Amino acid sequence: MHTKEVMLLRIFITEDDQAGHEPLYQAILEQARKLHLAGATLLRGPMGFGRSGRLHNTKILRLSEKLPVVIEILDCEEKISSFLPVLETLIESGIVTLEKVKVVRFEK
Repeated sequence: MHTKEVMLLRIFITEDDQAGHEPLYQAILEQARKLHLAGATLLRGPMGFGRSGRLHNTKILRLSEKLPVVIEILDCEEKISSFLPVLETLIESGIVTLEKVKVVRFEK
């Protein structure tokens, strides 16, 4: 078992957000991979609401295009900090959080 302190970057956007002609979440993940960040995961939320207070969910007859997605990226603080200006060029509207976390890695 190995433990290490790293930075967790969380990006809250919606599924229909765009970066040019591609989904914003895809553009973010591609940039994170291109910059060799340690790891990233896309989480799709079945329900959520934002600043407007309007609830978006998968239960309505048509699939909502504003479903929440969260991207979590882990790496050292320096690499995460250097990724923030990249995010600023991609994201028009969204929330980003940062927190220090302890990663426990199990390897056999």
